[in-house]
Amino acid sequence: MGKTTIIVLRIVIVVALVGSVAVQALIAPLLWLDLGEEELWGRIVIVGIAVGGVATMQVFAVCVWMLLNRVRRGSIFSESSFRFVDVIIGAILVAAALTFVLAGVLAPGSIAPGVVALVGGAGVVLCGMALLVVVMKALLRQAIERDTEARTLRSELDNEVI
Repeated sequence: MGKTTIIVLRIVIVVALVGSVAVQALIAPLLWLDLGEEELWGRIVIVGIAVGGVATMQVFAVCVWMLLNRVRRGSIFSESSFRFVDVIIGAILVAAALTFVLAGVLAPGSIAPGVVALVGGAGVVLCGMALLVVVMKALLRQAIERDTEARTLRSELDNEVI
């Protein structure tokens, strides 16, 4: 991965993190006030889902940042990279679960059924994204195995007399 790609991705991550903190600090309280006519449990659930959903994106962004550090240092092909990938998978699955909960909370209300279906569909898409990252984790595992094999072969060739 080139330096430019890493820099641009880091800029995107910083902008997303700053925006997400703004959402949590400014938009969530406004959402709470906007839902003033709803029952207390509904307000708590909806605002909690919004804040939790943003938090999952923040966790995802930090893990991608850490993986970018490994790419830059050339140490991405190590077993310790898997913990960040596992956390990313978990964050996406939590976001999917929160989306399904939101669909369930919206279903009995006055929200159009199509909107509820769209929210549920977003949850399905998030599950698909988690599965995609699982596939990418398997590819990372294969790359690590190939890298280890190549290092072993290079070492053997360096020690052999031709």
